[in-house]
Amino acid sequence: MPLDDIRAARERHGGRLHRTPILGSETAGRIVAAATGHRPRDGRLLLKAEHLQKTGSFKPRAALNRLASLSEDERKRGAVTMSAGNAGQAYAWAGRAAGVPVTVVMPASAVRSKVDACLGYGADVVLHGADVGETAAEMDRLRDERGLTIVHPFDQPEVIAGNGTLGLEIVEDVPDVDVLVAGIGGGGLIAGVASAVKALRASSRIYGVEPVASDAMSQALTAGMPVPIRPVSVADGLGAPFAGQLTLPIVRALVDDVVLLTDAEILSGVRFGLERLKQVLEPAGAAALAAVLLGRIPVRAGERVVVVLSGGNIALERLGEFLAAAAPLPESAAR
Repeated sequence: MPLDDIRAARERHGGRLHRTPILGSETAGRIVAAATGHRPRDGRLLLKAEHLQKTGSFKPRAALNRLASLSEDERKRGAVTMSAGNAGQAYAWAGRAAGVPVTVVMPASAVRSKVDACLGYGADVVLHGADVGETAAEMDRLRDERGLTIVHPFDQPEVIAGNGTLGLEIVEDVPDVDVLVAGIGGGGLIAGVASAVKALRASSRIYGVEPVASDAMSQALTAGMPVPIRPVSVADGLGAPFAGQLTLPIVRALVDDVVLLTDAEILSGVRFGLERLKQVLEPAGAAALAAVLLGRIPVRAGERVVVVLSGGNIALERLGEFLAAAAPLPESAAR
């Protein structure tokens, strides 16, 4: 993704998004040192707090840029997307601001609070399918039936460029970033962020994190092409039914490695966020943090490490269950 396209996306945002802060945690730095044997720069892990973005995730960056690309006729007819929740909320919010009717197709089992948020922002919500693969098929059907334009959650150029604006902010705020870690669903976030960060800080290393049973990108990297899967994970925001045709080559070229975590390991990030950071993270938003804390990301002594906290739209009714199921972190976490 060209850097000029990412910079143009930021101009289209027009100041309507938050510039989310970079948080720092010395406790997290100690845990990383215990897990890897190496302390990050200044003993602190840095955290890009994108869960504090509009609608509670990074997704509005893509939604605003994608809707801005629609023709006048497309805007009048309306747009359709598929989502476990965060992309739907972002497109609903951006559509309301831009005067574009938005239909969001969500799995029948979607988190109720995410459904309600989409409705609250003015979207037409269609619940369909036992998994996101069936949801995607329904999105295609509605496109044809209603004459809607697909605004994809992760695999369109405007989506990738919009997400890349997060990478611009990271390098501007942390110009000496050595390691960047982000979750992966279909690849839209990491493809955009990697495009920006590698263009501005070529020496940086970038790592993606997937759930073991929602590993669309890992399977695509192995096969050399997107592979349809039936994702199953507590991290519903990372449950893409396939890797993107556009995101896959970017990830192959720019991402150093993709690591897999169990659901229990992902939930350790949710628990750490609440206990030590005082931040509410949904499982998908905490996956990258968990991978670093568990020592799954190679960190060398004195490196500047930034983790993307990508979303905070947690199912509150499951919070106790999530915390109870979380895997333990290294012993130093309690000190």
